[in-house]
Amino acid sequence: MEKATFGAGCFWGVEAAFRRIKGVTATRVGYIGGTALNPTYHDVCTDRTGHAEAVEVDFDPAQVSYEDLLKVFWSSHDPTQLNRQGPDIGTQYRSAIFFHSPEQERSATESKNKLQASGLFKRPIVTAIVPASTFYQAEDYHQQYLEKRGLGSCHS
Repeated sequence: MEKATFGAGCFWGVEAAFRRIKGVTATRVGYIGGTALNPTYHDVCTDRTGHAEAVEVDFDPAQVSYEDLLKVFWSSHDPTQLNRQGPDIGTQYRSAIFFHSPEQERSATESKNKLQASGLFKRPIVTAIVPASTFYQAEDYHQQYLEKRGLGSCHS
C-alpha cells in the first residue's frame, strides 16, 4: 500500500472522485500544510492556519498507479485558480500535491509540466508541489460527506 495526498478545493468532491477508483483502498479528508497543531474545520476556515483542505488516499500500486491518481487530481478541479475553486475562496482551497516520496515528486512535476505544455489551460497552472507534512483528519461529519447525503458534488 502507498499513500497520496491532494488538495483541490472542497475536499468533499475530491474525496468522492478518488473513492470511485479501483485500487483506492481508503480515503480521508483533512487538513495539511499549515502551522497550527490539531486544527479544526472552524480553525482552517479562518484562513489563518495555513492548512489546505485535502484528501489522503491509500492505494494499491498493483491496481492503480500514482500517475493515474494524478489524472484524477487534474481532472477534479481547475488548477489555474489561485486559492479558490468556484465559489470557495481562501488559501485552504488551494491546488496542491503533497508528495510522500521523491518518485511522487518527480511524477507530479512531470505531469504538471506536461499538462501546462498541452495548451489545455489558457492560464498558468498554479498547483504547488510540496512535501507532505502532518495530515490532520477532519471531523467525522466531513468524511464521505457527499455519499452520506446522496449528493453528486460540493455545490449541488
